[in-house]
Amino acid sequence: MKYILVTGGVISGIGKGIIASSIGTILKSCGLRVTAIKIDPYINIDAGTFSPYEHGEVFVLNDGGEVDLDLGNYERFLDISLYKDNNITTGKIYQHVINKERHGDYLGKTVQVVPHITDAVQEWVMNQAKVPVDDDREEPQICVIEANPSFLFQLGGTIGDIEGMPFIEAFRQFQFKAKRENFCNIHVSLVPQPNATGEQKTKPTQNSVRALRGLGLSPDLIVCRSAKPIEMAVKEKISMFCHVEPEQVIFIHDVSSTYRVPILLEEQGIIKYFKQRLNLPIDDQPSDLLMRWKKMADRYERLLKVCSIALVGKYTKLSDCYASVFKALEHSALAINHKLDLMYIDSTELERATEVENSVKYHQAWHKLCKADGILVPGGFGIRGTEGKLQAISWARTKKKPFLGVCLGMQLAVVEFARNCLNWKDANSTEFDPDTKNPVVIDMPEHNLGDMGGTMRLGKRKTVFKTQNSVLRRLYGDEMFVEERHRHRYEVNPELTHCFEEKGLKFVGHDTEGNRMEIIELENHPYFVGVQFHPEFSSRPMKPSPPYLGLLLAATGTLNAYLQRGCKLSP
Repeated sequence: MKYILVTGGVISGIGKGIIASSIGTILKSCGLRVTAIKIDPYINIDAGTFSPYEHGEVFVLNDGGEVDLDLGNYERFLDISLYKDNNITTGKIYQHVINKERHGDYLGKTVQVVPHITDAVQEWVMNQAKVPVDDDREEPQICVIEANPSFLFQLGGTIGDIEGMPFIEAFRQFQFKAKRENFCNIHVSLVPQPNATGEQKTKPTQNSVRALRGLGLSPDLIVCRSAKPIEMAVKEKISMFCHVEPEQVIFIHDVSSTYRVPILLEEQGIIKYFKQRLNLPIDDQPSDLLMRWKKMADRYERLLKVCSIALVGKYTKLSDCYASVFKALEHSALAINHKLDLMYIDSTELERATEVENSVKYHQAWHKLCKADGILVPGGFGIRGTEGKLQAISWARTKKKPFLGVCLGMQLAVVEFARNCLNWKDANSTEFDPDTKNPVVIDMPEHNLGDMGGTMRLGKRKTVFKTQNSVLRRLYGDEMFVEERHRHRYEVNPELTHCFEEKGLKFVGHDTEGNRMEIIELENHPYFVGVQFHPEFSSRPMKPSPPYLGLLLAATGTLNAYLQRGCKLSP
């Protein structure tokens, strides 16, 4: 087992997740099986109760784990399925150690950060590294064909954060336990370029590496992030003052798409370095997998046609809040050779109250909505902004604009239809109005009204199509059922579904028991689809999500042609 530790310095959000994912992609292209772990030093057990403005979106795994969005990057880049234990937090580690203490496992001993917390981190990493994550379900271990399977993990935050010190100490010890030929440390740092001088500064990187060395870890590779390509003199200076060879300094400047990052790493000889440093029996050249990535990156940069999608949500100030939604749209746009123009619209700005308070914002938001080729209402929680989302859904329905509602988006599509087509003016979700006379969306029987963390319907669940006359069924390849990931506390009231179907809103998919409504489709509309699940979590660069692909096809006017071709993309 080979271990690669990715640490970060200078600032957070520097791109460690993309760097880690790209390194994994390169190793996988060399015929190695790769798994990934993300370590976050916060005390929360998981990311489930975070506001999206705190850490971006909550990514949901097959097993129901609510984890950091970087695990979404790992899954998309490596095309693997991870588990909740692939996201380690301080909370999980301390809970694990305290449970062992209560059980009596440390009887007679004083439980301390060193050695008990640090040992727990190392044991967790070694155990989770052995869990298969590929479709072939083979354990990441040495084998004849694939040789040394590599294990990749990322240490969240930046070097110097006090909350991350136990993890740094754990890996200081772990490097000796694993042996040098099995452990490699990559440090990601920032090379800023102040506008005042235009000079690329190396001092932040020097200080960051010095701090890392002071904690007992020496970087084998230094990956320098910058806005523009870094000059050779800067590379030589970092090499000299950070005590590494010039070829151990890698540059990653800002690029048009993240698909380009693995290519940049490969061009700078990272495969050859890993082969020598970790004693990997691999070729110096990547396989067809990385060549496909290169072709995809080249194609992305040559796209001329544009498709605009309006994303109507309430966390629109930070793009990471809808990271997987954006990626799923991007994957689908790329599949049909279009560049994605994603317009974020704060749903509150579509409401009448905004017209009174700030008419300019109101009209600007509506202008963006009206000019969009398609409309997407993603998942969310809470009443704020729901009236604006209902307005957007009503516009999509009445003006025949392609529409996709995900989770809450589907529930609100049902509410809008009830109010305006069934004339149930007070129709609502019990989430927003517990006393409504027409509860078209209700809380699930198993919903725990006490604890908030981990109490939703989470993870991969089966959705069964109940009719062959379904656009989404055809987009999924005419399968009888699909398995997608869920994250919700509320559901469509099954006792009222017949009223909607009589008026043309069909519930074409449900759970295995037939009680939970999973998919809606509106008759006589180019594309009006709602799904209770989150298909964006399963989207991959070379395997776009069918509901999102359907939205992009409908938005570009090519959905019918695609269906007539038997769901095959044109060259």
